[in-house]
Formats: sequence, structure tokens, C-alpha cells
Amino acid sequence: MSDQLLDGIDVVDLGQIYNGPYCSLLLSYMGADVTKIEPPHGEPLRARVDDGEAPEFVMLNSNKEGMTLNLKTEEGKEIFEELIEDADILVENFSVGAMERLGLGYEELSEINPELIYAHSSGFGEEGPYNEYPAMDLTIQAISGVMDVTGFPDGPPTKAGIAVGDFMGGIHLLAGILGALYERELTGEGQFVEVSMHDSVFPTLMSPMAAHFNDDDVPPRTGNRHSGLAQSPYNVYETADGYIAIFGVTDQHWHSLLEVIGREDLKDDPRFESNVKRSNHLDEVDELVEQWTIERKRDDIEEILLDAGVPCGPVKELDEVADDPHLKERQMINEIDHPDYGEISVPGIPIRFSGSELPDIEPSPTKGRDTRKVMCERLGYSEAEYEELKEKGVF
Repeated sequence: MSDQLLDGIDVVDLGQIYNGPYCSLLLSYMGADVTKIEPPHGEPLRARVDDGEAPEFVMLNSNKEGMTLNLKTEEGKEIFEELIEDADILVENFSVGAMERLGLGYEELSEINPELIYAHSSGFGEEGPYNEYPAMDLTIQAISGVMDVTGFPDGPPTKAGIAVGDFMGGIHLLAGILGALYERELTGEGQFVEVSMHDSVFPTLMSPMAAHFNDDDVPPRTGNRHSGLAQSPYNVYETADGYIAIFGVTDQHWHSLLEVIGREDLKDDPRFESNVKRSNHLDEVDELVEQWTIERKRDDIEEILLDAGVPCGPVKELDEVADDPHLKERQMINEIDHPDYGEISVPGIPIRFSGSELPDIEPSPTKGRDTRKVMCERLGYSEAEYEELKEKGVF
């Protein structure tokens, strides 16, 4: 769309799995022209199903052109370099050194295009003792401490249910790209932008790290309680038909909650007169709250507490989230008809700009869908040349 922020910006996308593709998905939603390049057998995410399209691939690759290219052939490398000549951004999240071994690292590509912003995300970064470790989201969660602080005190370390490392890495890579684009406007020069998933996750440990630095006697895993056991009430409470999260930030929240549950007599109780003191009596606070919630339905509790100004949120199951009216109204859930997968909901862009409308969502490309178009229309190859290269296994 012509009114999008990054209209006219060309992105070459070598992203795979979640990390790189989420970054390039956001770029495409901001109006950039993204060409996703996969090896002839397809990127690894496609292998999660035997036939058809993997739903994860469909959800992360909307609004992109798609071509296949064998970068292990000389012809494939030459075609890739032709694409880089006019590109603004390259996104890739291969392991450290993979592109250099192909002769397609930043030094080589920046000679071809000095204005190129080369954006690379990896598990542990370009340098450091872990830089050559193979990395997937699970290993990042393990080595970063995320698993150590997830779960209940009497249980084992547990991974987060979401791919926190992949998506935090993708978001930070996007931020780096936008900063580099701004600097290029001032200097005319591109640069190498590097993000580590491990680095990106570390700041999220703020609450448990604060407890560590304060020498607080806090277990590493606190279940659904505050990570530093420094807020109360702060927990997930059982209801008559599910669970609800309740969080009291201020003393006023606590007083409002006491009024709702009919325990105004505790407003002046010295055990609960401040957040610090309530945090020293977590069991008593949680028992008071759950004695009230367990007799009532989840949605009724939500309405009562919100009317009283107490922060809360129902613990929704995935089928509820998939049909969430709020996400639908904000166009974060977009129902599309994919030519291979069929009907599916794909995410929208969580960033809003007053000067741009939300993008229309186009289905992700089937494998190699736009290879001929890129080769013949953009790069100027003849149909005969395209067919010859295809016979050689370049596509």
C-alpha cells in the first residue's frame, strides 16, 4: 500500500522457523516488499507436516513473495547477488558463520551494495563463549534462566509455553533494522545489524534477578505468583468453572478487593496494610481471595472486579483465544482462505501508526510460487534461461 511506512523498501528474506520470518512479516506489514527465499526443498518449518502447508508457515509469511534458490550452486549465488544489488535489507537467522561459508557474508554483500542493511539474528551472537552453540528456542530458554524461573517451587524447571526466544529475537531485530534505516537516511551507508536471542531474553528476567540481587529468600520458581514474590495479591485463583488471574498493584486495589469479597474488617489489619506486608503473608492473602472466587463463575468474577477497579483477567483456553472478539476487532486475528491450507486465522501487526492504515493480508506463498516472476520480471531473465537454470537444480 502506498501509504505504508516502508513503501518502496525491498527486503530479501532468508529467515527460517520463527525468528527471522516474524521480523520480515512485520516489515511486510509496514509496507516493505519482501521476497522470501527458500532452498528447493523448502525451509525447515514446512517439514512439520507431510503434505500441504504447515499452519505455522502460513501464519508467519503473509504478504511475501516466495521463490526457491539453491545457494550451494554458483548460479544460485550469482542470482542471489543480483537480488542484493537493489535490496535495502537482508534478513537471515542462520547459525553464525553459515553465510560466510557460502561466500555471502556481510563483507562480500556490502561490496556489492554499500547501502545494504544486513540483519542477522542468531542464538548467542557473533562473539562470546556460546557463539557457536546450536540454538533453538528450547535451548535458549534453558541456558538463559527462563526455564529455571518457570513452574512451581516443588516442580522441575519448565519451558514457557510460547517461543519466547524466537519472537523476542525477531522483535529486537526489527528494532535494529529500523534504527539502521534511519541512520542510512543521514549517512547513505548500510550496516550489519546483529541480534542474539539469548541477549534479547535476558532483560525479561528483571523480577527474579531483582530478588537475586537483593539477596531475598525467594525460590527460583514461584508458580503463578510474582517472580520476586514482591506483589500481593498476585496469583491465579480457582473459580467454579475455571481460573482467573488477580493482581493488586496499589493499596487501593487491595481495599477495593476487600470490599468486593466482604472483608472490609481487614483494611486495618497490620498483616495487610502495605504491599510489602501482604507479600510477607502470601498464603493468607491467597486463601482469602480463593475462598471467594471458588464459589463464583469466572466471567462473573471478572465483571465484578473490573467494575470495582481491580486488575484481573480470566484464564482463557486456546479455543477462546482463537475466537477472541477483542483481537478480531483490532485485526490481530485475520481469517483468510489459503490456496493450499484452506481457511485459517493469521496474525496481524501489533504496531499501529496514525499515518498508515492496517495492511490487507495476503496468503503466504506456496513453495517457489513467485520464482519465475522474480527471475523473469524483476531480474530480466528470459523464459529459456529460467528453464535452463531450473533444469540444473538452481530452483
